[in-house]
Amino acid sequence: MKKNLLISVLMTIVTTILLGIIYPLVVTGLAQVFFHDKANGQLITQNGQVVGSRIIGQAFVGPGYFHSRPSNAGTGYDAASSNGSQLGPTNHALIDRVKASVADAQADNPSQPVPVDLVTASGSGLDPHITPAAAEYQVSRIARERGAGVDQVRQLIARHTEGRQFGFLGEPRVNVLELNLELDSRFPRR
Repeated sequence: MKKNLLISVLMTIVTTILLGIIYPLVVTGLAQVFFHDKANGQLITQNGQVVGSRIIGQAFVGPGYFHSRPSNAGTGYDAASSNGSQLGPTNHALIDRVKASVADAQADNPSQPVPVDLVTASGSGLDPHITPAAAEYQVSRIARERGAGVDQVRQLIARHTEGRQFGFLGEPRVNVLELNLELDSRFPRR
């Protein structure tokens, strides 16, 4: 009985050290060497300052910016609280929030249907992308606010549109942070 207990305790110590300390350190070290940018959150810096991450959405407010998807993560785009709303499609709170978002979005283009990703959150609440249709929906407002031509803004969208991953996974998408950063550099706010 003592022998079995001793073996159990020693095995617990050995596996804790091996799998709880050594393995994570080796994996972290390899990630830092071979995938440094990805291992550190794919941060985007501008003038030496971190302005965001390619993989975490941000709230952009104001008429001069492309708007992201709504977020239900914490107080909005909180990476520590990644979560959807947990509200079902028949929940009145969700229906009221989506209706209000649709009304706000239609202020820009009253005659056009609102792309669904401008009024619904992603499952994580942190999606950094919108569809090309959602970006196109915002073109006239952006062009007006930035004093740019509609075709110039469309060219920016085209430059930041990513295709399907590996040519067949997912849908085409536009990274809102990268698009807004180039928008700021090409057409500064008036």
